[in-house]
Amino acid sequence: MRVFKNAWFERFARKQGIADQALLEAIEQAGLGLIDADLGGGVIKQRVARPGQGKSGGFRTIILYRTAERAFFVYGFAKSDRDNIDDDEKAEFKKAAVHVLGLSEEHLAELIQKGLFSEVHDHGEEIPE
Repeated sequence: MRVFKNAWFERFARKQGIADQALLEAIEQAGLGLIDADLGGGVIKQRVARPGQGKSGGFRTIILYRTAERAFFVYGFAKSDRDNIDDDEKAEFKKAAVHVLGLSEEHLAELIQKGLFSEVHDHGEEIPE
């Protein structure tokens, strides 16, 4: 399973102090079938804890997700800032999922090279599928 962040999410995670390990744990939970919300069309919502706190008051992340293959963190928000994404946003994420989850390895490598995505690593180890 390969895990990525888009440039927007990279900045969000850095600003909020969300460690890559927390992102990998969210994907590992999803891989076990523990998905907080399946929004359909390859889009899921997973909770991520605030550093040093629990998940309930933490962050919600929107992930473009294909089981055992790829996951892309594309959006996040604090539960204290907003309740949820709206229907228009959900529709846009579903459109993006079709495109992003269908990227070839070559095209994905180009986008990483351009800084549009970065890969999330756990000390060089891939997370289990």
